[in-house]
Amino acid sequence: MHVLILGAAGMVGQKLTSALIADGGLGNDALTRLSLVDVIEPAAPVGFSGVVDRLAADLSVPGTAEQVVAARPDVIFHLAAIVSGEAEADFDKGYRINLDGTRYLFDAIRLVGDGYCPRVVFTSSIAVFGAPFPELIPDDYFTTPLTSYGTQKAIGELLLSDYTRRGFFDGVAVRLPTICVRPGKPNKAASGFFSNIIREPLNGHEAVLPVDESVRHWFASPRAAVGFLKHAATLASDRIGPRRAISLPGLSCTVGDEIASLRRIAGDAVVARIRREADPTIARIVAGWPADFEARRAAELGFVAETDFDEIIKAHIEDELGGRFVA
Repeated sequence: MHVLILGAAGMVGQKLTSALIADGGLGNDALTRLSLVDVIEPAAPVGFSGVVDRLAADLSVPGTAEQVVAARPDVIFHLAAIVSGEAEADFDKGYRINLDGTRYLFDAIRLVGDGYCPRVVFTSSIAVFGAPFPELIPDDYFTTPLTSYGTQKAIGELLLSDYTRRGFFDGVAVRLPTICVRPGKPNKAASGFFSNIIREPLNGHEAVLPVDESVRHWFASPRAAVGFLKHAATLASDRIGPRRAISLPGLSCTVGDEIASLRRIAGDAVVARIRREADPTIARIVAGWPADFEARRAAELGFVAETDFDEIIKAHIEDELGGRFVA
């Protein structure tokens, strides 16, 4: 099996690469070739003896998409995007990367022709939904994004559904919850503080909380995100049916719940490293995001996420901190 990962240098892309190598493939298919693409050259994977292609490339540059699909990969994970805050701050860049790059990719696959029909897993987002919301968002709730990022993801979902309907590829769009706790450094995502207020205090650093503790949101861990992607890649197409976008399971909790979990696991001294500093722009963006989902369809299809925030923090400490933190 040949797997192409676009956005392979990012956090989820790196974890997905490692998981595929550890598993030896997807489902019953052995992994024989990996193509890793990002705007910076992805690191060489460890422990893989098959063919590896690593490429620094921008999908929004004409001709790039044709280059990366020329070898006809069997499964394509399209994770490449700029994050929500950056897409909102730079309108042109957001549409160029998140929309034009996606359209170029889909067209490049279509134009290969000759019966080529790969599974395409597209990472969408709960940002495709916009307020006002019901208390629990059902699987058939309509998309009304309130940010440019959400709009770009919603358009990507529609394109994927139409290209799948036409038989150009076999696509599935997974609407990821906010992935938390993200390792590494803070990024420009409007949702970044959800991770920052856990990760930074555990590392002995101060973190800024820009919103009220009453803010409620929808979360899953990086572990769960990798599981979502692998499962989406192996789902039978007839099980997915004509509605190709799936709202994934997650955990609904408030910022206050996050902090309470951190206190239970790490203590008051760690929690004291969180500094409150209101940011009206971040608060406005987050206020337009959904907070709780039914996700019944995803559960029926076999997607699994955490059930409490303690699990999410413990996974971060185990996976990223070697089981230890700065008390």
